[in-house]
Amino acid sequence: MSSHERLLIIDFGSQVTQLIARRLRELSVYCEIHPYQNVTSEFLIGFAPKAVILSGGPASVMTEGSPRPPKEVFSLGVPVLGICYGQQVMMHMLGGKVERGHGTAEFGRAYVTPEDAKLPLLDGWFDGGKEQVWMSHGDHVSAIAPGFEVYGTSPNAPFAITADTERNFFAVQFHPEVHHTPNGAKLYENFIKLAGFSGDWTMGAYREQAIEAIRKQVGDKQVICGLSGGVDSSVAAVLIHEAIGDQLTCVFVDHGLLRKGEAEEVVTMFRDHYNMKLIHADEQELFLGALDGQADPETKRKIIGGLFIDVFQKYANKIDGAEYLAQGTLYPDVIESVSFSGGPSVTIKSHHNVGGLPEKMGLKLVEPLRELFKDEVRALGTELGLPKSFIGRHPFPGPGLAIRCPGEITRAKLDILREADAVYIDQIRKHGLYDEIWQAFVAILPVRTVGVMGDGRTYDYACALRAVTSVDGMTADYYPFSHEFLGETATRIINEVEGINRVTYDITSKPPGTIEWE
Repeated sequence: MSSHERLLIIDFGSQVTQLIARRLRELSVYCEIHPYQNVTSEFLIGFAPKAVILSGGPASVMTEGSPRPPKEVFSLGVPVLGICYGQQVMMHMLGGKVERGHGTAEFGRAYVTPEDAKLPLLDGWFDGGKEQVWMSHGDHVSAIAPGFEVYGTSPNAPFAITADTERNFFAVQFHPEVHHTPNGAKLYENFIKLAGFSGDWTMGAYREQAIEAIRKQVGDKQVICGLSGGVDSSVAAVLIHEAIGDQLTCVFVDHGLLRKGEAEEVVTMFRDHYNMKLIHADEQELFLGALDGQADPETKRKIIGGLFIDVFQKYANKIDGAEYLAQGTLYPDVIESVSFSGGPSVTIKSHHNVGGLPEKMGLKLVEPLRELFKDEVRALGTELGLPKSFIGRHPFPGPGLAIRCPGEITRAKLDILREADAVYIDQIRKHGLYDEIWQAFVAILPVRTVGVMGDGRTYDYACALRAVTSVDGMTADYYPFSHEFLGETATRIINEVEGINRVTYDITSKPPGTIEWE
């Protein structure tokens, strides 16, 4: 927010630019990422950064028309840190020289050794003689710009760390923000200390300013919030309710695809505990009727998404004087909606259940979380007093159990799935594993198997258990349960859930976009 000390990250297209912002936010520094083509000299004056970071990127500075920051970046009088491509573009613009690989390209793990001269940026570095870093460059700096000195080298990067201490310009050839540069966070900490940041970015301060901003934006008008029961929409609803009270009405669309007891939990928490105006739109018959006989996963998703919008609109139209729609848009959604190539931006949160509604209903958006990362939303939820058990909940998809029920959906299969999932999650909580796991759930498989239970023969469904660990939800690895845990859990499900006679555990790792089943 504008009253905070601000750091500007100029993005040149690196896949890990968001990680730079994450590292800085963790250090209580407010920063924003902007693609290079949007950073004009006028923008710089308005933004008034206290420091600037130039990100990495895939381009070569020697290619005609390659990305550049405005030259005014170097006359602002603030510290500037160039990373990878950011180092190369800094050297190129300030009088140094960059050349093509010629055997000096580096991709992956490398080790940087220090030069004799000391540099405050490197406090806490090189205590063991050398530092592991993550390199990703084809071109390399072959001559540093006037005023710069070398403070660290690697086998293929003679200018791995350079600085002009007079002007507080720093440049590194590696990526300090990634996990594979173990001491990278310390480098960022030193940089913001050099820039004089006081660390004024806290969730307590954000809460106060966000409430003030909501009141100013909304005035005395009515706001509708599509409440899913997930962390993002719930934190947004509680924050807005704290700001404007009864001017907020939440619409909770119950499509019959929720987990056991979930609808009751949402209604109890928000209507009874938080005393919010809440419409419980129970449209289970409508959704399940439309899904009857449908087996194709994409068809099921489209049916649910289309009906969700129709149902939400039907109930929202009953709210007199509503001019605003509240959404739990997060900062990664905002960043990803800005096209780096300069083409037209994609729609923010087009994957969300309320996608397209603001235009359709003529509503203006209230997005109080659009400056926050997911971990910051959880911290804000804690600040707002949401229960810890709720803040730490595993992610749940918009289409709900529909994508945990491959093949045709029936009410009977959904009931079996709910019971099995409840037993599985209960087991995970009992063993103290819930917070170690990013997401865990049961899927009911579209096959029935013959089994013997007691003295009788059964012909029932098989189910699969999934549990994954993940940092960001982009990729995931299976959680290594013990055989004892799996045996105990399978026994409980088979004994307690009528309709299941076989349990399997899925141990595949997941690339982006395939953490859920369909």
